[in-house]
Amino acid sequence: MKPINVGIMGVGTVGGGTATVLKRNAEEISRRAGRAIVLKMAANLDIARAREIVGDGIEIVSDARVVATHPDIDIVIELIGGTGIAKDLVLTAIDHGKHVVTANKKLLAEHGNEIFARAREKGVMVAFEAAVAGGIPIIKALREGLAANHIEWIAGIINGTSNYILTEMREKGLPFADALAEAQRLGYAEADPTFDIEGHDAGHKLTIMAALAFGIPMQFDKCYLEGISTLTAQDIRYAEELGYRVKLLGITRRTAAGIELRVHPTLIPESVLIANVNGVMNAVLVKGDAVGPTLYYGAGAGALPTASAVVADIVDIARLATADPEHRVPYLAFQPDRIADLPLLPIEAVESSYYLRVCVIDKPGVLAELTHILADESISIEALIQKGSERDGQAEIVLLTHRVVERRVQSAIARIEALASVTDKVVRLRMEALNG
Repeated sequence: MKPINVGIMGVGTVGGGTATVLKRNAEEISRRAGRAIVLKMAANLDIARAREIVGDGIEIVSDARVVATHPDIDIVIELIGGTGIAKDLVLTAIDHGKHVVTANKKLLAEHGNEIFARAREKGVMVAFEAAVAGGIPIIKALREGLAANHIEWIAGIINGTSNYILTEMREKGLPFADALAEAQRLGYAEADPTFDIEGHDAGHKLTIMAALAFGIPMQFDKCYLEGISTLTAQDIRYAEELGYRVKLLGITRRTAAGIELRVHPTLIPESVLIANVNGVMNAVLVKGDAVGPTLYYGAGAGALPTASAVVADIVDIARLATADPEHRVPYLAFQPDRIADLPLLPIEAVESSYYLRVCVIDKPGVLAELTHILADESISIEALIQKGSERDGQAEIVLLTHRVVERRVQSAIARIEALASVTDKVVRLRMEALNG
């Protein structure tokens, strides 16, 4: 049978890993795909550098459009990143009848609806396992493995940089800035880490998973983002004393009112498996009505783990390339005419439990003031501890609440901060039991 010819656009870490896996496991891949998979061409501005990465025997060009339009290329792998030239190249490849594999979560989260519509018109496949959680096959699990389920919620540690920083803060008591500097020294964080530590990367991945889980369009612009840059080692320590770990979670949940789509630091009970995922590792917890909670764990980045997902997509396309487009697995797991227009909830309408730390003047009656406001907002307290403060005459009160709508917590915090006995802004972190 005729080999499948593959072309890579953007030769970096993942491109090199993809070339390595295709060469090293060529026989195994051919056995699975039913035909040979041949890396025929690669595009990179630095041709010499690309040659060093992918090796000999592959045509290297500087213009990625050559790959996107070449008549001998069957599958185009987009590894450029971003939403500028990458979007144009992907659409060009689709217009020329090429199947596309991409690891570009930002491109899909922000422009996936347009890309999938164009691919559907042209009868080609767009595969994107590598766009979420690196080598963890979470896309296939959501699109195929859990197809019998009504997905109730997803909670994921889907940014390794932030998870590494939070692990260092918890295990070593480091302040955020020191943990970030260590992550940068080790190459886990970029010189400008904003994309990772402020939740954008996790938000893109969560947007994709929510679309697959609930059959909704990609809507990154409605995803609530809150990063970890303002977290203190003090709050991480207090959380641990109360039996919780702090993780940057992407959470999407189906409710009667609509879909939650949010990324933020979250307290998780230390007994829950995902709370013990440390370092740069990723994990995604999915709750289905039939299967119950399922956990997917592994490397969320890196040359070979991500290449594993890229090559798996190539194999899937090779298997299905001759199939009737109407009988392929839908891009977003649900048939295109069954995509739902469900509302995405603003953060004020989300229901969660909360960790509140309040700095107060250490005098009688202060606690009564706080509990009166919480009761007035219909917020019940699960746990309360009082801690001494480094500032003379002051104390810290740490409260854990039961589940409540966020707007009530926001109202309570505003009222608490207006008290004469409160000396600083209230620290608010959300809590999730994730107990299925």
